[in-house]
Amino acid sequence: MSVTVVGGDRYEQLRREHRWEVPARYNIAADVCDSRPADALAMVHEHHDGTVRELHWGELQALANQAANLLGGLGVERGDRVAVVLPPTPEAAAVFFATWKLGAILLSMSVLYGDDGIAHRLGDSQPKLLVTDAANAPRFSGRSVPRVLVLDAAALRRESDRFQTADTAAEDPAQLYYTSGTTGLAKGIVHAHRYVLAHNEFLHCHDVQDGERFHGMGEWAWAAGIAPLLGPWRYGAVQCVLHRQGGFDPRQQLEFLSRHAVTNVFTTPTAMRSMMSIEDAGTRYPQRLRRVCSAGEPLNPEAIRWFREQYGVTVLDYYGLSESYPLCGNFPFMEVREGSMGKPLPGWEIAILDEQERPVAAGERGEICLKARSNPHYPLGYWQQPEESRATFGGAWFHTKDAARIDDDGYVWFEGRADDVIISAGYRIGPFEVESVCLEHEAVAEAAVVASPEERRGMVVKAFVVLAAGNEASDALAEEIKLMVRTRLSAYAYPRRIEFVAELPKTLTGKIRRIELRQRELGR
Repeated sequence: MSVTVVGGDRYEQLRREHRWEVPARYNIAADVCDSRPADALAMVHEHHDGTVRELHWGELQALANQAANLLGGLGVERGDRVAVVLPPTPEAAAVFFATWKLGAILLSMSVLYGDDGIAHRLGDSQPKLLVTDAANAPRFSGRSVPRVLVLDAAALRRESDRFQTADTAAEDPAQLYYTSGTTGLAKGIVHAHRYVLAHNEFLHCHDVQDGERFHGMGEWAWAAGIAPLLGPWRYGAVQCVLHRQGGFDPRQQLEFLSRHAVTNVFTTPTAMRSMMSIEDAGTRYPQRLRRVCSAGEPLNPEAIRWFREQYGVTVLDYYGLSESYPLCGNFPFMEVREGSMGKPLPGWEIAILDEQERPVAAGERGEICLKARSNPHYPLGYWQQPEESRATFGGAWFHTKDAARIDDDGYVWFEGRADDVIISAGYRIGPFEVESVCLEHEAVAEAAVVASPEERRGMVVKAFVVLAAGNEASDALAEEIKLMVRTRLSAYAYPRRIEFVAELPKTLTGKIRRIELRQRELGR
């Protein structure tokens, strides 16, 4: 069925009165950086060695202008791609703004990317310049890469702090994201400057207040890292940035949030599941949290309940993709139904459709689709792939390939990837629901569910399970998990096969690569 406005009066009013306001001329740097009061606090940055820097907007604006002069002096012009491999620092943010000030296109890559992942992105995007730091520079020695700038803070500050930001159209390309590589090689997605204007989750879900301290846990290399940087800044937040060394440490993360009195947070389900391993987290790491939101993959009800018990805050889940997000979200002024991605954001025209693009009935499984070109976030296309761009973005609807159902009150419930559905003995089974119940077992830290070939049923449900610390794999434990899921979910959707594994294959964004597990099963 098409999504209809159901729920609280405020939600109905927001949906009804929303209008996108997109000026013809728009530049991300001019809006997010140049327009801020110079004496307002912009960033609190903590290095992994414990050093803390506080930067006001005047200093960050000067850094951005100096970076623009540096990049421009190295030949970067309008339409060029600037590749960035930097940790999250004020200088990295300055390079982002500098790229947009020049009218160039930003491609930010994680320092955690492997060499092959970086090589693919560089080869595909053909940037004019690669900006990195001394710690990462050796990775590019002797490799076929564009001109490399090893960013030096002292050299940056020798440049002029005056620069005239380019006059760009809202439709001009600004950002190049690559898909997380769940299937096949990552594809570049080109977004226009206007895409930042569509991130109204920071208004409606995060409810960002001017001057409050915000922290985003995503890396500045994908949409779920850069959007939580730029979006809250547009609404006046102070960004609290943690420069980690190594992987995610839940204790370090909670200590950081507590130490800097952060009140508004963007997190991910993967990060939350890591935090759940800490006993008495709320007592050990007291917080001043006012609002916490999550995105990137579905948030399990158990994680929502755990966070509420520890910190008295209900985590608000919202949903989207690199191509376009947010599509749906939960709101602080409405009932949160645990496990649901909420309702469509104001201005986002969403429908649950079948294979012929017909609306499905309430409660039925279909594909989440976004009405094409209905909001400022709509992509310009895939980088240098015109045919695939037309096939994906040229129709009446953008197909997310994510399956969902919508209940009678308009809440959208994730049902897994459209191609992840398990058909067993005639039943259609979504993996996410099975995974959620598996996670309810105290011995289970993570679970991924796929189809496994079986002679009698064709396919059966199989769960790959990572055990929580202190638990040991055994046939008895596997039977216990099966029985719990069978009891809690259904007699046909429980995992008839369980394999205990040390870890699950994931993308760098923390999403489980079910395709890898499916292929492993089919190959047996």
